[in-house]
Amino acid sequence: MSTRVLVARLDSDGDVLLAGPAIRAAAASGEVTLLCGPHGRQAAELLPGVSEIIEWTCPWVVPDPPQLDPADVHDLVDHVAAQRCDVALVLTSFHQSPLPLALLLRLAGLPRIAATSVDYAGSLLDIRLREDEDIPEAVRALNVAQAAGFALPIDDDGLLRVKVPPKFDGPHGYVVVHPGASVPARAWAPSLCAETVVALVEAGHHVFVTGGPGERELTARVAGDHGVDLGGLTSFAELAGVLAGAEAVVVGNTGPAHLAAAVGTPVVSLFSPVVPASRWAPYGVEVRLFGDQWAECRGTRARECPVPGHPCLNTISPDAVVAAVDELQVVAS
Repeated sequence: MSTRVLVARLDSDGDVLLAGPAIRAAAASGEVTLLCGPHGRQAAELLPGVSEIIEWTCPWVVPDPPQLDPADVHDLVDHVAAQRCDVALVLTSFHQSPLPLALLLRLAGLPRIAATSVDYAGSLLDIRLREDEDIPEAVRALNVAQAAGFALPIDDDGLLRVKVPPKFDGPHGYVVVHPGASVPARAWAPSLCAETVVALVEAGHHVFVTGGPGERELTARVAGDHGVDLGGLTSFAELAGVLAGAEAVVVGNTGPAHLAAAVGTPVVSLFSPVVPASRWAPYGVEVRLFGDQWAECRGTRARECPVPGHPCLNTISPDAVVAAVDELQVVAS
């Protein structure tokens, strides 16, 4: 009888994608139910190894959280209990505690729970990783799975991966510019994104500008008369197909950066240091990292830039980004 594993990753699409190697390790030994939040659902649906998805809005994880509803919590406990899982892997970022969820999983009858926790866990965790090394988040998650006895198959390279996305019918050798970010402090100025599109086209590149349904005004502005505006026109799976066909993706620290990594596309990363690049830079692909990693906002986890002018990103020149794209082209060839 195979092991039934609950894997929990309750935040956003990028976080869920970074849990992919840990999920595949668990799936190699059993059947995986993924507990995710509403902002991670579309990424969860793309991950190999996931048999079932439970979506829950976690009031201590999501931005603009709802009030804690006891009935909602009881429903989650009942739903998880019905899965009759043998073990849970609670995957969190370095600044999050796994203990509130571990308590709920205990109430749901989970007999074995593994997580990384710098706080004393008492009887809430059976396997507690205490170290908090400055390592990529994908590795951090995989360490939890390995500590619980789950190993990747020998032919699995441990990189990010998604199911084969729909093929995008674009010209050969195009570049994607994704100007938006879920957190404003991680976004490059739209004017600079627009200048970069012009510079890329003048350098001989076809450029597609991508974004979600709520970013259509932004993508139209950035695409201008030079790029092709795909804002709001792709599902997350279709976006994976667009990124997979690109020679490079210009993007901030946001979910599509990790989606690009998951389809193996090089990334020009416009990375605000509000969180550490050592943990959150695109994992496992060629990356050219831009952004002052020692700026005043370093490590603040700020949603809005606390420094006037957003200098950590807005001092990056479009010409430097174009040069990085060209360099990645040379490396790929």
